[in-house]
Amino acid sequence: MRLAGVNLPDNKRLEIALTAIYGLGRRRAALILTAAKIHPGKRPGALTADEELAIRKLVEGYKIEGALKREIAGNIKRLIDIKSYRGSRHQRHLPVRGQRTRTNSRTRRGNIRKTMGSGRKKLEKK
Repeated sequence: MRLAGVNLPDNKRLEIALTAIYGLGRRRAALILTAAKIHPGKRPGALTADEELAIRKLVEGYKIEGALKREIAGNIKRLIDIKSYRGSRHQRHLPVRGQRTRTNSRTRRGNIRKTMGSGRKKLEKK
């Protein structure tokens, strides 16, 4: 089944398969299936045409995929343009929401592991 430009995996339950769409999580997927009166355990391949249409209409009501990505990118660009603190953190690719950066920020800074001795010397030069 293809929905919002995304192929839903046929081997997963419908409530999980809908989360393949950017902007739909478990909660929204459950709400959509409840409103469409479709059992969440059903597989996407086993849906009838009427059920597919009902899901499609409900999904169109949400901002998903490209439109959501554009909105998020626009929000980040606005923060950078107004030179807010959060915008500067986005610009430097550092954690934005107050997380510590001395340790535990490997996902944003890259998985670079330095020993304290060599890392400290490099930091002093900059």
